[in-house]
Amino acid sequence: MPILKLTPQEIGQRGEAIYNLTLRAILEPEHRGQFVAIDIESSDYEVADEAHDASNQLRSRHPDAQILVERIGYPAAFRVRHVGPAR
Repeated sequence: MPILKLTPQEIGQRGEAIYNLTLRAILEPEHRGQFVAIDIESSDYEVADEAHDASNQLRSRHPDAQILVERIGYPAAFRVRHVGPAR
């Protein structure tokens, strides 16, 4: 199967659709707060406590995967905060 390279936005849209339509109901009851890495082409996924572990485990099975990482049960995988200059 040829690998279709998508933009980050397209990967996000496809990954979120897979998560919302298929994985949310399966994963949220027992894995809230963990990370899920989703291969947007095969819909295969891996769950781990750390985002990089989930991605690495999934990539071991799908080396060319285009992956979206979600934090299970949260609106965003990562929190970004501004830290002002050191004083």
